[in-house]
Amino acid sequence: MSPLDYAIVILYFAIVFAIGAYFFRRAKTSRGYFLADRSVGWVAIGASLFATNISSEHFIGLAGSGASSGLAVGHFEWLAVFMAMILGWVFVPFYLRSNVYTMPEFLERRYGPACRWYLTTVSVLAYIFTKISVSLYAGSIVLQQTVGWDFYTSAAVMVIATGVYTVLGGLAAVIYTELLQAVVLLGGAITLTILGLDQVGGMEGLRAALPADFFSMMRPPSDPAFPWTGIFFGAPILGVWYWCTDQVIVQRVLGARSEEDARGGALFCGLLKILPVFVLVLPGLIARALYPDVTGDNAYPTLVLRLLPSGVMGLMVAALMAALMSSLAGTFNSASTLITFDVYKKWDPTASERRLVTIGRLFTVVMVGLGILWVPFISYLSTEVYIYLQSVQAYVSPPIAAVFLFGIFWPRANRYGAITALGAGAVLGGTRFILELNRTSVLAQMFGPLVTMNFLHFAVVLFVISSLLLVGVSLATEPTNLARLRGLTFKTLDSSYIPDNPRSAGLFRVHMAASVTLAVLVVGLWVYFA
Repeated sequence: MSPLDYAIVILYFAIVFAIGAYFFRRAKTSRGYFLADRSVGWVAIGASLFATNISSEHFIGLAGSGASSGLAVGHFEWLAVFMAMILGWVFVPFYLRSNVYTMPEFLERRYGPACRWYLTTVSVLAYIFTKISVSLYAGSIVLQQTVGWDFYTSAAVMVIATGVYTVLGGLAAVIYTELLQAVVLLGGAITLTILGLDQVGGMEGLRAALPADFFSMMRPPSDPAFPWTGIFFGAPILGVWYWCTDQVIVQRVLGARSEEDARGGALFCGLLKILPVFVLVLPGLIARALYPDVTGDNAYPTLVLRLLPSGVMGLMVAALMAALMSSLAGTFNSASTLITFDVYKKWDPTASERRLVTIGRLFTVVMVGLGILWVPFISYLSTEVYIYLQSVQAYVSPPIAAVFLFGIFWPRANRYGAITALGAGAVLGGTRFILELNRTSVLAQMFGPLVTMNFLHFAVVLFVISSLLLVGVSLATEPTNLARLRGLTFKTLDSSYIPDNPRSAGLFRVHMAASVTLAVLVVGLWVYFA
């Protein structure tokens, strides 16, 4: 990196820290610190959702998978468009009208305290095993190859930098820095894609340089990584959990100033999620075409190092840092919210507002340390970090997705069915996780299909088992009093789905038209790349 590159990176950090310092003076209450006073508009929500989702593992993992097998990994990105629509249309009214701070809190209102404790525990562990550790691992790959820092130096710089503005300003600082970071990371990614396509001779030159199946997104059911059966039946299960029930994502929606802003933000994020296939996966194909020695996770750093001129390199490094920091910041803030409200406040219901904010800030440090300790174990599962992230989610998400979906659509679902589904799902998912870490063990050989089946197919099996248990046990036990479910299911909504005012009715029509347009666009892209 040249002095100009370093100057661009320093400017980026200066702006981020300034935003954090600005909101430090305003985050004095728990509502202000954890939910940004519920005053965020749709543009900031959409950009924040996108930036939180797009972390360094996307730059590394999507490009790495693209270099290894082609565009098929982009299915996860286009499916996310529909998941964002489900968040906005199905879940937003219940979350905002129930006035909750966390997803476990919502689950407790629907099913009882046991489900709340389960989701809090699983969420915190999932943040350590997937979000924090994978982001740091992928970020270290980038910084090691572009700046020359070793892993621990890279991790320390990113954690400290992110922690400063997250601890200072809370959710408001996180969301508005993510608005900046979304612009920076998209600007850098689009620039690299344009330069790469020019270097390889455009799409025609790229197609000529790579196998034809690299450009086909529909793979047979026997494909080891992206079978179409797993993509269209398994990946949506992961998507419902991640986009509609995970605290890191949903917390941005909880900070909206209205249901219309929350839904509009989700749809805006859906529009942005069309782009990663072209600006993150496609560069992996470009790297493979230009540099045949590229393998897996080094595709994107190789393209950055060999292709970008001075100045643009600084923009790209800033974009990669923005991706890492936005994801880490969202995870830190959401994890601290879970611990503060679902653990500490349960233990001390009379805690002051100042005490709650302090506890939330202190827990960030614990999450960072645990995430760093887990990083060395990631390589045991997959050399392609994005696939690792998706596969681990497949072990925990199906029962949670089932409990939330049945909870909203089926009033007969009760606490006994929910905790049975969650508990059995945890055992099955944990068994798969442990056996995959020890594939050569006797037990792994005994349960061969459970260990060797594609993780997306496993997600389908786990979702079906969890759903059957939830339905069966709920029907076999006493139903929940409908009065307790007021406002928590479609059948027991205590007000109309669309608020009775001209603004809500007008935006309903706008959002409906936007949703249809997005759906048609994504289906058209699937047909084109079939």
